[in-house]
Amino acid sequence: MPERKGSDHAGTPPEADTPAHVAIIMDGNGRWAEARGLPRLAGHRAGTENIRSVAQSAAKAGVRYLTLFAFSTENWSRPDSEVSGLLEILGGVIGGETEQMSEAGVRLNHIGRTDRLPKPLQEAIEAAVALTQDNQGLVLSVAFDYGGRDEILHAVKRIVSDGLKPDQLDESTLERYLYTDGIPDPDLIVRTGGEMRLSNFLLWQAAYSEHYVTDVRWPDFDEGEFLKALDVYRTRKRRFGGLSPSGAR
Repeated sequence: MPERKGSDHAGTPPEADTPAHVAIIMDGNGRWAEARGLPRLAGHRAGTENIRSVAQSAAKAGVRYLTLFAFSTENWSRPDSEVSGLLEILGGVIGGETEQMSEAGVRLNHIGRTDRLPKPLQEAIEAAVALTQDNQGLVLSVAFDYGGRDEILHAVKRIVSDGLKPDQLDESTLERYLYTDGIPDPDLIVRTGGEMRLSNFLLWQAAYSEHYVTDVRWPDFDEGEFLKALDVYRTRKRRFGGLSPSGAR
């Protein structure tokens, strides 16, 4: 398939087979910085600056939901200086980007835990979500202090606490207890940085997602790279465990 350039898509309507929901594992920030002789946090800052560009690319392409994996439940084990730097960067992004995102019609959403975050950051997240909750554009979810196993365990605990009986449970019931309640499962999961694993991301929701991995590190993942991922998705035949018309698996 020919290479796509971001500028070719300006002002064009979305294609019919554009994924409704794209989720991205934003990997490679630290390696991007190290390759340039910079501290790892410089890579995280560069990656954060890329979020607005990719969100704009997604909205322009007709993607309705974009979910970004920013900080996992396992990332707390990183050096204290890196963790505190990441928390500071997130706070800065919320403070500097929320109003512009809201003006663009973006609805911001947080998935993951908030109880372990500093109180001012919790309040900033709540304020950003509240400010944009009625917007009708792209739904941008940021997974921060998120882990797929933790999410499922949290859902099960809530189900038990609510007193539901086994015969009251089905997949749709459990999904209402997940952080992603109201958001469709991702059609496409993109991982930047070249690693070939899910890293505990959207384990329930990814059951039938298509996957795309690129060696391009997140700070360099621009609109052209995003559109390449969409092009690859469009070549896939999704069968959800069934058979194609030809009978092949």
